[in-house]
Order: sequence, then C-alpha cells, then structure tokens
Amino acid sequence: MSALAERPHPTGRPRRGPHARREARIGLLFVLPALLLFLAFRFGPGIAGLLLGFTDYTLGQDTHFTGLDNFDRLVHDPLFWSALKVTVVYTVMAVPVTIAASLGLALLTRRAFRGSKLFRSVFFLPVVTSLILASTVFMWIFSSDGPWSKVMGLIGLPDQSWLADSALVLPALAIVGVWSRCGYGMLILLARLQEVPRELEEAALMDGAGPWKRFRYIVAPQLKGSFFFLAVIETTASFQVFDAVYMMTGGGPANASYSLVFQLYDAGFKYFDLGYASAIGCVLFVLTLVVAAVQRLVIGKES
Repeated sequence: MSALAERPHPTGRPRRGPHARREARIGLLFVLPALLLFLAFRFGPGIAGLLLGFTDYTLGQDTHFTGLDNFDRLVHDPLFWSALKVTVVYTVMAVPVTIAASLGLALLTRRAFRGSKLFRSVFFLPVVTSLILASTVFMWIFSSDGPWSKVMGLIGLPDQSWLADSALVLPALAIVGVWSRCGYGMLILLARLQEVPRELEEAALMDGAGPWKRFRYIVAPQLKGSFFFLAVIETTASFQVFDAVYMMTGGGPANASYSLVFQLYDAGFKYFDLGYASAIGCVLFVLTLVVAAVQRLVIGKES
C-alpha cells in the first residue's frame, strides 16, 4: 500500500495520499481565521471604497446611489486636474532620481570594505525614520534662513525659501522623497548585485571592457527585474505622497503642491464628502494600475 501511495503521478508530480490531503485540509483550517481577517481588512475597505464612489455618502446624512455623478464632478473639477498635474510632475521628478540614487548607493556599497555595513545602515536609516519628524527638519533646511538657501546664494542662485516658491516647491518635496526612499531601493538592488556572477565581470575585464561596458552589458541586464520592481513601488509611493506635503506646505503655495491624495484627504476628512473622496481614490488606483502596466511593457517584459 505504501508503494502504491508513493507511486509518481504521470505528470511527474508525486501522488498525494489520503493522509497528506487530510493534513492539508487541517492546515487550511488553522490558517482560515487569519485568511478571513486578511481578506476582510485588506480587500474589504477597498471594495467598500469602490462602492462608495458611486454614492453621495456623507457623514450624518442619507446615502443614495448616484451612478457616475462623482466621476462626472471630477472631470469638470479644475482642482482635480491641477492636483493630477502636481502628482504626475512630482512623480516624474522623484522616481527616476530615486532609482538612480539607489543604484549609485548599491554600487558604492556592493563590495565589502571596512565600514561597509555601517555605510549601508546609514543609507538605509531614512527609510525607518519618521517622515513627519524629517519633514519638520526639512522645513528649516528649505526656509529662507536655512542652510539650503545659503548654499544656493553662495553659488549664485536665488536664496529664497523653496517651499514658498510655486516653481521650486515640487523639487524641494522631490528631494525629501528621494532622501526618504533611496535607502530601500539600495537594499533591493544590493541584494540582486550580490547574486551577479563575478566570473562574468572578470571575463569582460580580461577582454578589455571598461567599467561602463561591464555595467551596461553585464550588470544592468541582471538588474532588469529589480528595476521594474522599484519603478512600480516608487511610482505607487509617489502617487500617494501626502505626509511631506501635509507637514511642509499644506498644498501651497497657491496649490502648487496640492496632490491627489491631499485632495482626497480634504474631500473626505475636511468636507466629509466621502463619496467624492472615494471617486478620487478609484481614479488614483486605476492610474497606478495603468502606469504599472506601461512599466511592465517597457522595463519588465523580458524579466
């Protein structure tokens, strides 16, 4: 009987006996409560938010199904298009620089040297630092009397507060975003770099390939999957920028840093128009999916 139970399946997979299937059902039974809680608290709010986008739900008032009225309001809302533009511009600024900085730090700390672990820890420290606390420090750094303005004055650039200038506030916020996120990207790329066979680089070096050619033809192709992962993660984080905006600018000056998530916050928690806020969240979700699909085609199609 044991020989029959262990006979391999025609497809090559081992045949599972009644005892193994019984153990699997028991294991699933133990996992089921955590799985149900995960589904309820992870997907439940998302589904509820999607449904609320088709209603006029407001705290303390009756709720009615309104169809696409909230989305029609979005199309004709100038503030929504302004917030969308701010979000896209911020993302275009922050994501490429974050990935480039992550790659630079990963290459810098790739090889083991004295103090390399300390440098890796220091570079990763902003990721686990409270962004609220960091934003308070950066408010001083970018103020008219802060060190950033003084450095700009020394090199002949305007020494005004970047947070008070409509043209400079998004670059300032992008700098904060890059500072807070590049350590995470460094960790991802560093883990992949350490798996690249050194023999390939040594062979290319013996053939006369310089550092740039070794990186372009050997290292970079090995990082393609990691680049795709980082592009999706960083784009999603940039689309959802809120903490730094809330602390440093409040959406100003003149709505120059008023992002989509900030508009969602205002609609939901300031005006309690939760149906409209849910519609903004749905649009943001769809936008994130579309951009991720484009990134999959451009970066990750061969990964």
